[in-house]
Amino acid sequence: MTKALIIGGGIAGAVTAMALRQADIDAEVFEAYEEGADDVGAFLVVFANGLEALRVLGAHGPVLANSFPAERVEFLSGSGKRLGERAIAGSSDETGMGPRTLTRATLYRVLHDEARRRGISVRHGKRLVAAETVGDRRVVASFADGSRAEGDLLIGADGIHSVVRKMIDPAAPRPRHTGQTTVCGYTRDVKPASAPDTYTMIYGRRAFFGCTAAPDGEVWWFSNVPGPERSRQDLAAVTAGQWRQRVVTLLDGDRTPAAAVVRATGEHIVASPAYDLATTPRWFSDTMVIIGDAAHAAAPNAAQGASMAIEDSVVLAKCLRDQHEPRRAFAAYEELRRARVERVVAHSARMARRSAPGLVRRLVRDVMLPRGVERGGDGADAWLTGYRIDW
Repeated sequence: MTKALIIGGGIAGAVTAMALRQADIDAEVFEAYEEGADDVGAFLVVFANGLEALRVLGAHGPVLANSFPAERVEFLSGSGKRLGERAIAGSSDETGMGPRTLTRATLYRVLHDEARRRGISVRHGKRLVAAETVGDRRVVASFADGSRAEGDLLIGADGIHSVVRKMIDPAAPRPRHTGQTTVCGYTRDVKPASAPDTYTMIYGRRAFFGCTAAPDGEVWWFSNVPGPERSRQDLAAVTAGQWRQRVVTLLDGDRTPAAAVVRATGEHIVASPAYDLATTPRWFSDTMVIIGDAAHAAAPNAAQGASMAIEDSVVLAKCLRDQHEPRRAFAAYEELRRARVERVVAHSARMARRSAPGLVRRLVRDVMLPRGVERGGDGADAWLTGYRIDW
């Protein structure tokens, strides 16, 4: 049986392992961190396209059971003016397969629990340092702890700062910092601004802000804070109180509930830098391939990062099932995925530019957004959330 080494135990790693198992391909996951999930504290949306990809694997149930619906979005200007409301792309009724909100850590946990239930091995504390092709196109991975693993192919699901991407192509472009840090927080000490299935998006004068309410009334919020790129260590050194003050300072002059929500938040605040990766020239070699953020990363504005990674995982497994030679399978996977994911990256970048602060942007947005909402609705983004995989 073909054996795959999956580098990276995040969302893409877990789903890829399950998809390969369904394709009768053995897989082992190697995670650099000793335990737990990256970006603990942040929340995200899995859209209908991501959920439908999970349904191909029969893995959608745990996600539905540990999330809540995201059906509508309302827009406000920094002056408090209501700019409109629309259904979120892919919203559904009785199917339950519309967009769902949950924390990143919860998504990580339920996918890993499901992978373990299926007998998939996840080995922690395995930081990849080298990989080489030996013999008859076998690949050997070497880890920082001195251990090694051998397989028929290696899949880089190791995120935006991928080691595997550089192994495939030393000249691969670096991810671009978008000039923003996404700050997320949670509070029970303020009245929700909207129903649990609705997001309120506020185009503030100096920062963009969004929030929703969990079914138990807890308010989940995020803000895109302008600023230079910071290292993981620098971000970790900033306290919750310092982030709270920074975000409040940016939102305080607006006539919206945003500043009050942030001010009511205690220590449950986390920040992560926002990057994108518009195009990566080489996705694969004879024995190695990259997926998810390692191959393409969108600014968080379209909220499609998790769903794109899930789609990649299932499509790659299908190609490996149908094309027995890895390089041919990798080429088929790239042909099926590149145009779509690069379109998503470009779409999210446009959304990021529209949400950025600035007088001219604000004036144009306040005039044009209501018209766009009227013309929008679910059909406008059918290309994005209507994607389905024919397994």
